[in-house]
Amino acid sequence: MVAVRDRLSNLSEKLLRHSNGDGIGDIAGITSRLDYLQRLGVGLLWLSPIFKSPMDDNGYDISDYQAIAPEFGSFDDFDELLSEARKRDIGILLDLVVNHTSDEHVWFQEARKSRDNPFRDYYVWRDPTDKGGLPNQLNSDFGGPAWTFESATGQYYFHQFSHRQPDLNWENADMRRDIYGMMNWWLDKGIAGFRMDVIDRIGKQVDEGVTTDGPHLHDYLQEMHRETLAGRDVLTVGEAWSATPGSALLYTGRARNELSMIFQFEHVTQQWDKVYGKWKPKPFDLVGLKSVLGKWQMALSDDGWNSLFWGNHDLPRAVSRYGDAAGFHRESATMLATALHFLKGTPFVYQGEEIGMTNAAFSSIDQYKDIETLNMHRLHVEAGRSSEEFIAGANQNGRDNARTPMQWSAAPNGGFTTGVPWIETNPNFLRINAETEMGDERSIWNHYRRLIELRKRHPIMVHGAFQSYLDQHPKLFVYTRRLGDERIVVMANFSADIVTATLPTELSTQGRTLITNYEPRERLEGNIEMKPYEAFALLEETLVAVADDNKAESALPAELTKALEPQA
Repeated sequence: MVAVRDRLSNLSEKLLRHSNGDGIGDIAGITSRLDYLQRLGVGLLWLSPIFKSPMDDNGYDISDYQAIAPEFGSFDDFDELLSEARKRDIGILLDLVVNHTSDEHVWFQEARKSRDNPFRDYYVWRDPTDKGGLPNQLNSDFGGPAWTFESATGQYYFHQFSHRQPDLNWENADMRRDIYGMMNWWLDKGIAGFRMDVIDRIGKQVDEGVTTDGPHLHDYLQEMHRETLAGRDVLTVGEAWSATPGSALLYTGRARNELSMIFQFEHVTQQWDKVYGKWKPKPFDLVGLKSVLGKWQMALSDDGWNSLFWGNHDLPRAVSRYGDAAGFHRESATMLATALHFLKGTPFVYQGEEIGMTNAAFSSIDQYKDIETLNMHRLHVEAGRSSEEFIAGANQNGRDNARTPMQWSAAPNGGFTTGVPWIETNPNFLRINAETEMGDERSIWNHYRRLIELRKRHPIMVHGAFQSYLDQHPKLFVYTRRLGDERIVVMANFSADIVTATLPTELSTQGRTLITNYEPRERLEGNIEMKPYEAFALLEETLVAVADDNKAESALPAELTKALEPQA
């Protein structure tokens, strides 16, 4: 797994793009955009679920693990995607959902027929209480009880999400065997690995009220590794909302034989309200964010591996959450990219992040498609919150912010479809789109491209040790990466203010700017003034020999190539 980590320059999740004008993205649409991803420098492409599904939860409710959803295309389409991606040195990562299935999966259709059906124990069933009530008080993450009654067999089944997403029973060895067989079937086709949805939940112990980090979780993951992943050059990344720096090493430690890395969300949840959660986000707190990021950098510095991300299909747009999409769009988006990509770990670029796509500003609950948002809106309103107050929170943190169509051009619907898109396109596509961004050398897109190229060329960005500075500064994020005799100093201003700060003596240095969103710098010492959302990375010339041109590698592509050539 170490070899896989080291050779990956970047991962990108790209939601599906249309190819036939029906308003729904598809596999052929992805294939048509592979040159775009190759030019950006992407090494691995993570697809949201493409399996057959009734789409109750946008494909995270799988009805057949070995069939393609017809609205996304066919196996011929997938095989072409796999082949064309391989020609461009891009691996395909599938989104594996094995905590639960759709209620339309044949396993569940059989399981609900009778208590003695061979598939009954593939799921979690419990009798009503003596008084006929729920087995216990566990709730679904999408709102309401986590139990749904089946009158035909007189039992409740357990679901941590929608009632149409019954949880699998990982205590059943036959079920696990079938899961592993399915995984091997996909791996044998040549995919690059799996992103594993809510994988921290498969060890659930519902009778004890345990839904995450169950006592046999890591037993199951080690068995999964033995039966599917061992001996293969593949990458696995597990979604683990419950993970801590300590438990992360149980998943990703080199001696554990479980996963390559995990997605942890402590930097996300520390900005949520204690009562209303993400539906009432707290004001941005940079000191808190730095504390979390630094803690994870240090905890996984010598073992395990960090995944680095600002957004995904469940989270708000990065520039809307952490930057200033209105006043300093380019500056704050490029600052966020710089601050993230120089950390130790594997950077993930979510679709549209590379062009600075922003949150959607919906005004009515009818504009939302996400089942979680719709359910939580009903529950919040029933509890006394106004619809307007809930929508204000959803416009900041709701999942549909990340799911509006990719903005390819200024054509209708952002060039995503010639038909009616399945969800509204953000109207700012006329200004923010890939075609415009790619044609501007100072754009967000070209900044991401340069960061990815730098990561490929500078081993210090992959392997260098992390050290933070000015941890209590409310506006600046400052850290270094060191590998052998090399050191990079990274500074980022997370505010719209001009900020002056006194640097620690040990950061006084001179060198050349690897990348910046303003002008390059040659020297750091004493007091430093940072422009609004300014960010740069300085490679010390006191420790390494460099040419005396001091040109920023964020200039034109030809200058970038020259600046990155090995120096005598």
